[in-house]
Amino acid sequence: MNPVALMTGAAATESAGVLSILISMAPLVLVIVLMYFILIRPQKKKEKEVAKMRNNLQVGDEIVTAGGIVGRVVSLREDTLLIETGSNNTKIRIKRWAVSSCETIHDDV
Repeated sequence: MNPVALMTGAAATESAGVLSILISMAPLVLVIVLMYFILIRPQKKKEKEVAKMRNNLQVGDEIVTAGGIVGRVVSLREDTLLIETGSNNTKIRIKRWAVSSCETIHDDV
């Protein structure tokens, strides 16, 4: 038999093996891509929106903390806020990361 024909047959068998491995890995790759677009990407988008909200806080904003405390921002510092809660004007200093939502609507023009 021709040695060149044997080499070509061996190369074809090897390339078929590589192709079958790639085809068997395709569902795993597809699942990873779907997980990125369904879980990871929306979470990162939400984290960016929350960080933007925390950075855009202003004095007088009504906020809710992660612990459920509702108050109005009295003063702002780099990483802390002083909020006023209740009718007796109790003031609490909290970290900026503890703000979970801002109830005040700003008209960004």
